[in-house]
Amino acid sequence: MDLAIRGKTALVLSAGGGLGRAVSLSLAMEGVAVAVTDINEAAVTETRRQIEAAGGRAVPGVVDLKDTAGLDSLVAKVDKELGGVDILVNISGGPPPTTASNVSVEQWVEQFQAMVMSTIHITDLVLPGMRRKKWGRIITSTSSGVVAPIPNLGISNTLRSALVGWSKTLASEVAADGITVNILVPGRIATGRIRQLDEARAAREGKTVEEIIKLSTASIPMHRYGEPTEFANAVTFLASCPASYITGTMIRVDGGLIQHV
Repeated sequence: MDLAIRGKTALVLSAGGGLGRAVSLSLAMEGVAVAVTDINEAAVTETRRQIEAAGGRAVPGVVDLKDTAGLDSLVAKVDKELGGVDILVNISGGPPPTTASNVSVEQWVEQFQAMVMSTIHITDLVLPGMRRKKWGRIITSTSSGVVAPIPNLGISNTLRSALVGWSKTLASEVAADGITVNILVPGRIATGRIRQLDEARAAREGKTVEEIIKLSTASIPMHRYGEPTEFANAVTFLASCPASYITGTMIRVDGGLIQHV
């Protein structure tokens, strides 16, 4: 299938590793010029190196998602160097494990800024250009916790769920402009974040990480964690021209983990 996105431009947040790097590479292999961003300069430089080594084009940017002014500068840079954003992939790092109660106001506000407000703000920055072109893709990664809340991930369950409501609302507002807006729900994908969560659970329960992985994979019908490339392929399809009639929805990439219909 020809995805028909060669020559498009993408902006991928949190592209320094894990899901973001895999998405960046996948889009680049389809001929998309990719602006790769992360708070970690060394990590985003490595993503750029991998894209260019594979024959793709990448423009790096270092940004803290809590810094609104930095997001403004980032989009201005992408506009100047790549001619605007056709595909926006919103990925934010996960917050620390917490209960839903007894979390400080300061921590809620800090994570809201990093996970929710940054996504909304950067989307608002790129939407005018998409509307002028009558073409755009806005894809936001959340978590299986938006469907089935995950114990001890109170902040993540709450704030990522807010992005679902925002995305669904936005999809209706921009559909007539040729812009699709969708949510991706990753299950347990083998990234550094999942490794950290497995290690934290192992420490809480007095088990080894290997025991935790065995327990986790037993609950997944495919009996394994997903690969970042498998998630990235789903993002790339949603970014494509053949996916032009898919909007306002959530797509799970979870190996059958989530039992809810």
